Amino acid sequence: MPLEITRLSPSTIQLRQPKASHWEAPFLFLLFGTDRALLLDTGATADPERLPLRETVDGLIADWLRTHPNSEYELVVAHTHAHGDHIAGDGQFAGRPHTSVVGTRVEEVIAFFGLSDWPEHPAVLPLGDRNIDVIPGPGHEPSAVVFFDRESGTLFTGDTVYPGRLYIRDRVAFRATIDRLIAFRDAAGPDLTVLRGCHVEMTSTPGVDYPVGTVDQPDEVPLDLPPEILDDVRLALDAAIDPSGKVVRDRFILSYED
Repeated sequence: MPLEITRLSPSTIQLRQPKASHWEAPFLFLLFGTDRALLLDTGATADPERLPLRETVDGLIADWLRTHPNSEYELVVAHTHAHGDHIAGDGQFAGRPHTSVVGTRVEEVIAFFGLSDWPEHPAVLPLGDRNIDVIPGPGHEPSAVVFFDRESGTLFTGDTVYPGRLYIRDRVAFRATIDRLIAFRDAAGPDLTVLRGCHVEMTSTPGVDYPVGTVDQPDEVPLDLPPEILDDVRLALDAAIDPSGKVVRDRFILSYED
């Protein structure tokens, strides 16, 4: 079942797993540099017949290399976090030449990206002519990270911030992550222009989400969020929690699970 492909720019590809293959329908991202490409997440389905991720990525890289020849071109397969709907397709890349699949345990993430001061400070992943900032982001999941692409001005926030249900497993760590992202955003200034998470779960009616398991979302909101949404999340963290364990806002819902 083909993935939905959106070219955000010639060097930045957005992929979405179709709802027909898995109701989570996560978004994945493929970023090209001169020396290597970076794939963020591998989706919710392992079976390449149902989710031909390796085939799709190989085709997109082949297209890139036609105009950017490099016989040693590398691929880094990384993850916004380690939940199953973001790592299920990892096995499709086993044995692929010139490919590194980043492990999903905290210590593996720290070692690969050089995040020696976890979770306080970011590191940089060079793709050649393109640098990606890797920012520790635990709270939703212990090994979560957020990626900032300086070229496109995009903060790839995974399941930490997106138009949907923000599941908080560790309140202290999540709050610290939001504070860290706000500080990073403020330092980046106008260079940071948009946030892109990994799901859309909100309808166009403010504060109303699609039920878990929904496979048809004809009235979903766009994936993109403005940088100031981080301030809204931070304020929501200090708001009263309703009896359901949630805090409802127009573009997202905090859901506490600790």
